[in-house]
Amino acid sequence: MEKRILGRTNFEVSVIGFGGIPIQRVDKDTAIDIIERAKATGINFIDTARAYTNSESLIGYGLEKAGRENFILATKSMKRDYDGILEELNISLKNLRTSYIDLFQFHNLRSFEELDQIFSEKGALKAIKEAKEKGLVREIGITSHSPEILDKAIDTGEFATIQCPYNPVERQGEELFEKAHRMNIGVIVMKPLAGGAITNAKLSLKFIVNNPNVSVVIPGMDSVRQVIENANVGKNIKPLTEGEKAIIFEEAEALGTEFCRRCGYCLPCPQGIDIPYQFLMEGYYTRYNLQEWAISRYNNMPANARDCIECGQCETKCPYHLPIRKMLKRVEEVLG
Repeated sequence: MEKRILGRTNFEVSVIGFGGIPIQRVDKDTAIDIIERAKATGINFIDTARAYTNSESLIGYGLEKAGRENFILATKSMKRDYDGILEELNISLKNLRTSYIDLFQFHNLRSFEELDQIFSEKGALKAIKEAKEKGLVREIGITSHSPEILDKAIDTGEFATIQCPYNPVERQGEELFEKAHRMNIGVIVMKPLAGGAITNAKLSLKFIVNNPNVSVVIPGMDSVRQVIENANVGKNIKPLTEGEKAIIFEEAEALGTEFCRRCGYCLPCPQGIDIPYQFLMEGYYTRYNLQEWAISRYNNMPANARDCIECGQCETKCPYHLPIRKMLKRVEEVLG
């Protein structure tokens, strides 16, 4: 597994890391197997978050078995205030069964106002810097779907890493990554498959790791098979062939810009609609020739796109500014 230095942290991390969102779907024993196999394949960077329900706890069991010392461990919190983020840090330490977090990140900043809140007198940054002085945190990072927010954040000099979406269809962060690299700030890539919209995982990951400004990419994994397949991309990295470029960029072009990354930030819907699931079923119908199956699943949902009252709350929370109400109408036209 190729290793890269994570900016000024000087952590030597595997170019393929472990994304902790999907592990929520497995049981304790499977989680332990997954983390042990990650270690065996050379993956040594794990990223999770307080927001990922029981992800931290499951990873904690895996770390206990595979050896905490074998991993660079990152987690994150969406709290912006002093007391709130300390409470979350303590929960993370307990869940992850560790006495320290290698990289603690401010999770999913959506506005410049939130960035200002973190820097305020009673803000979260002050609390985490104090935690760092106590040895509870080794380095501090920040994540966002907005390159503009991250660009302003790194100019403050307070963050050792940034985390941002990047894949063949979402390349808006490339200029930011170049700047971060010049500033010796580590670059962590999330959403390498655009929230599952990209089907060719191998080529998408290969595209990402061929960017020299990327330190580590963190595909989500919930099986040993996925760990093995993803880890193999980080071994003996070679440039994409012309044929591979044609395949992956054709898929990226077909996705366009109006597609759901299944990040879930639009939820909860007041009408109880599982919004990302609507678009997933639409994709099964339109892209995978599973029309009957998709229609059956759609009609069996307790609430679906036809129940949308167009209140617009989801659109205010979407980090990609998608026209969700219009997209839900399209789902109903296809599946209803």
